[in-house]
Amino acid sequence: MNTSFGTKSELLGCVAVSLEPSNPKPYVSKPYLCNRRFDCFSKRFRLQSMVAEDVRTRTTKRSSIISNSQNNGLEGGDMLEVLTYKDAGVDIDAGSELVRRISKMAPGIGGFGGLFPLGDSYLVAGTDGVGTKLKLAFETGIHETIGIDLVAMSVNDIVTSGAKPLFFLDYFATSHLDVDLAEKVIKGIVDGCQQSDCTLLGGETAEMPDFYAVGEYDLSGFAVGIVKKDSVIDGKNIVAGDVLIGLPSSGVHSNGFSLVRRVVARSGLSLKDQLPGEALTLGEALIAPTVIYVKQVLDIISKGGVKGIAHITGGGFTDNIPRVFPKGLGAFIYKDSWEIPPVFKWIQEAGKIEDAEMRRTFNMGIGMVLVVSPEASLRILGEGNGRNSAYRIGEVISGSGVSYS
Repeated sequence: MNTSFGTKSELLGCVAVSLEPSNPKPYVSKPYLCNRRFDCFSKRFRLQSMVAEDVRTRTTKRSSIISNSQNNGLEGGDMLEVLTYKDAGVDIDAGSELVRRISKMAPGIGGFGGLFPLGDSYLVAGTDGVGTKLKLAFETGIHETIGIDLVAMSVNDIVTSGAKPLFFLDYFATSHLDVDLAEKVIKGIVDGCQQSDCTLLGGETAEMPDFYAVGEYDLSGFAVGIVKKDSVIDGKNIVAGDVLIGLPSSGVHSNGFSLVRRVVARSGLSLKDQLPGEALTLGEALIAPTVIYVKQVLDIISKGGVKGIAHITGGGFTDNIPRVFPKGLGAFIYKDSWEIPPVFKWIQEAGKIEDAEMRRTFNMGIGMVLVVSPEASLRILGEGNGRNSAYRIGEVISGSGVSYS
């Protein structure tokens, strides 16, 4: 389904900027002219990029990724038939190599969100999808919460810079438009925008016959926020001895589902079967929507002491936490400092997945990590309770990568 366009607007002198802890000065590209066409706000904007193939699943963020995977064994497991994310069709190293090549063409890429200067502030933008978690929505028939995941993946990225989300755009693509189903998905997007206190400004509904299987669709999302230049959270002031505060996840969130689906197939269980030892089904545990951390994180930032923030998505702890550190620093994680949700224990046992692979693929129960001063950590932990609980999960040390106690 196509939407007509409004008049052409010419944006002059556009510049892009990205801040990295290892680079004290922001990279600012040369001004360039760009012509884009926009709908009026009451219409849905046309997006020109095509969606990725389903097997790709984990879309690689255009950011630098530092990897320090360790070959930990699977405790108590049979090492003969271990599963990895690569076995499931997703090669994190290949994604990292693509990012490296892109960074040569577009220097300055490196954060969870892209920063664009606007007066005394930066606009912060991010984009993402929900990967093959969509497959679970198709199989369970639960479409009401997948839109929350879509919003969460982008707004959680841009809040790592301290940005307050302003607006969100969505892209919904299908071969044959089922209006009732699409309405359920969009309601979830609206819910996610309300949770993150931003406006659903527009989007695109694309009907492309023969492109998707019957009853299936794909989603992409785009968020823009704002932060004062003197309030950007960029990790530059992080030092050894700073504290790592973890905010709990609701489960798998929206990464690693190619591996999850492979594990489910191997286990012999269906999504309607009960998650072993729990009172909910496997499908319900896996489809639980991604936590939107925006309000909690902005509240913590407003009280001071936050130096860096990492959104734990694809790449897990291993790849995401080091992204916010200056060179010469690493993370030391206290393994038993939070309760790992049962769904991860089941995934590891059923898939015979090694510890290192779990930590590089899944969030393991911690969806956001804040790097804070020791003084701020006492306040945050003292105020944490209920839905806003927080854990002291580790500390910053001299070195590199991520190690575990």
